Amino acid sequence: MLHAHYVRKSFSRHTHESFVLAAVTEGVEAFHYGSDLVRAGPGQIALVNPDTPHTGHAGVPEGWTYRTIYPDAGLIRDIADDTVALRGDIGFTQPVVDDPYAARLVVEVHRAAEEGNALAADSLLRLVTARMLRSHGGRVRPLSPLSAGARNAARARAVLEERMADPPTLERLAAELGTSPFALLRAFRAAYGMPPHTWLTDARVRRARRLLDAGTPPAEAAVTVGFTDQPHLNRHFTRSVGVPPGAYQRARGLRA
Repeated sequence: MLHAHYVRKSFSRHTHESFVLAAVTEGVEAFHYGSDLVRAGPGQIALVNPDTPHTGHAGVPEGWTYRTIYPDAGLIRDIADDTVALRGDIGFTQPVVDDPYAARLVVEVHRAAEEGNALAADSLLRLVTARMLRSHGGRVRPLSPLSAGARNAARARAVLEERMADPPTLERLAAELGTSPFALLRAFRAAYGMPPHTWLTDARVRRARRLLDAGTPPAEAAVTVGFTDQPHLNRHFTRSVGVPPGAYQRARGLRA
């Protein structure tokens, strides 16, 4: 969960491994979602599916305040199995939903967790997620044959994932895959919404977050995922997650 107020904060284009439900309580958040610029204000919920590139910045001079929850894909599937007739690749079909009651439920999830009431937090999380799936859930990734370009993009992603700490240049990566740098760049952007170098930075932050969750010190996590040093990780982690890695660990009670 994240409870924050931002004024000058600007989130760079990034993705999450989990779903995102963000209830705006004050001000306005604006964010790019795919090719669209959308806005969420009080009583509205921003909905982001896993692996979906998006940004975030203030939509009004006074910034915005929100409470965010990050349910993982397994939980979403379990709730969908119990509540809606959806199977396969499911998700939210709209990036912003105007539903003050659901927004209040997200706030109540936070309050219950803050009070140590795990039963209430879990129950309310399932209630608001089921409500969103009923009103704005659907198949978000229809199965379709992969083109040669999409197959190359997927192979390139796998290489970058495997060789994250010492990735090849675009030219070398394209040569290994038997294509041209420009063709690979175009195919990768079409498949994942960002060029390979941007995706790699985002993937490094995501892996660093998992290492931090496991108690790895930030400096060690930075080098492990391929950042030059901890300040390099700090800069990109804060731009994507909203807080520095040390503060992230302290908030989760993982380090003194």
